[in-house]
Amino acid sequence: MTDTLEYDATGLLCPLPVLRANRKLRELPVGGLLTVRATDPAAEQDFPAYCKQTGHELVSTSREGEVLVFVIRKR
Repeated sequence: MTDTLEYDATGLLCPLPVLRANRKLRELPVGGLLTVRATDPAAEQDFPAYCKQTGHELVSTSREGEVLVFVIRKR
């Protein structure tokens, strides 16, 4: 079974969603999944850039109304 965490970053502005997600990823073992919910429009570019820079895998990006949902696998 894969370890999973969720983080609600709704209402936070750049760079806080990525910084706080980074902190949460440290709690996971390699292969663990983090689901982040964010409302900051900049998150749409920030999370793919963060994953590319750190080597984590951006598994999926979706939208639930005004909320952006990112699923990241720790590498």
